[in-house]
Amino acid sequence: MQSFDAVGIGVGPFNLSLAALAQSAGGLTTRFFDVKPRFQWHPGLMLPEADLQVSFLKDLVTLADPTSAYSYLNFLHHKGRIYSALIANGLNSSRMEFEQYYQWVAEQLPSIRWDQSVKSVTLGDGCFEVTCESGETARTTTLALGSGKEPHLPDFAVGLRGGQVLHSSDLMQVRPATSGRRVMVVGGGQSGAEVVNYLLSDDTSLPESLTWVSSRAGFLPMDDSPFTNEWFAPSYVDHFRSLSAERRAVVLGSQRLASDGVSESLLRKIYRRLYQLDIAGGPLRHRLVANHRVADLRREGEALVVDLHDADRNRQEHCTVDVVVFCTGYRSRFPDYLEPLRERITVRADGFEVHEDYSLEWDGPSDLRIYVQSFAENSHGIADPNLSLSAWRSARILNSILGREQFRVNGATSITSWALGQD
Repeated sequence: MQSFDAVGIGVGPFNLSLAALAQSAGGLTTRFFDVKPRFQWHPGLMLPEADLQVSFLKDLVTLADPTSAYSYLNFLHHKGRIYSALIANGLNSSRMEFEQYYQWVAEQLPSIRWDQSVKSVTLGDGCFEVTCESGETARTTTLALGSGKEPHLPDFAVGLRGGQVLHSSDLMQVRPATSGRRVMVVGGGQSGAEVVNYLLSDDTSLPESLTWVSSRAGFLPMDDSPFTNEWFAPSYVDHFRSLSAERRAVVLGSQRLASDGVSESLLRKIYRRLYQLDIAGGPLRHRLVANHRVADLRREGEALVVDLHDADRNRQEHCTVDVVVFCTGYRSRFPDYLEPLRERITVRADGFEVHEDYSLEWDGPSDLRIYVQSFAENSHGIADPNLSLSAWRSARILNSILGREQFRVNGATSITSWALGQD
């Protein structure tokens, strides 16, 4: 059994960032395991026109180490398209090209092992012992959990999941038959808008009808204003952590449109497309329904009957469709491979107890540490599941592992003052 300074479980963007920064920092032996055969970033939702919602400068490494060879700019330079990309996109990127960037970095990192499903993590003699389904094992004093969140479907939809009822993350893999059929999209956030835009994009394969349902008051734009974006800055993470748990919950609820709203350009595109279809007198019927929540779903013959609650009128309504796409987000759950340690890890009603350096509270030996990626929104703020601070968080974790400031993580300026301070 090989020993490593750190072992990562799951290789999405966050642990890929950690692996890249660890590789360039040197001085650490690391191993990262992932069940996938290669790096993939939400392949079921890799829609042709989907764009990144943040600047490409918020890549795996740049905001922690601008000199890193694993930056997005270096990727563009390596591919020979740096000038054309900047002309075409400015500081933006399509999701497809950003996935290509992630894959380019992953291919260069010898620490990653693909096709390795972690079966269990147990406590050995002065170390964690990580065992994969394949039989491969590793010892370490440090774990980095990056196994990510899972697609969330309402309980009543889980048993019907398949070709007619699916989560948005299944869309490009299942590819349900939607042409000439009655389709419902559930969810008024960015993924719901991207699915709607995709369904409207081809004149030759339009649905017979499209119903887009949002539980919000409308189809609302993302708050992308400068002062709101300071919630995605390092100084705000520390401020947020200083608040009481009750206050943090209230603040997170008030900030949702900063992460879960729809980009204004996409809303304009959808509105214009629907208007064009209306004036062309085409066959598509469309209904965009706000303040409605899907309450139940059942199959009747080949069709689906959807029960909706109208919050404005406090009444139940029904809609018969052929396909339902739930754009209902993702949820964290306790990883199966950690079950042997469950009783030793502090878990509260709102999730793990996470320290400032992203290590978990647990009752094991103090020199054995477990760090988490994207499990700390309730304690570290709205940026936790977002790409904006992925490089900074990885740098903070690595500084903690190394016991020194390998990367500068403090001192970044902020226009907003989160506390008045002392005169």
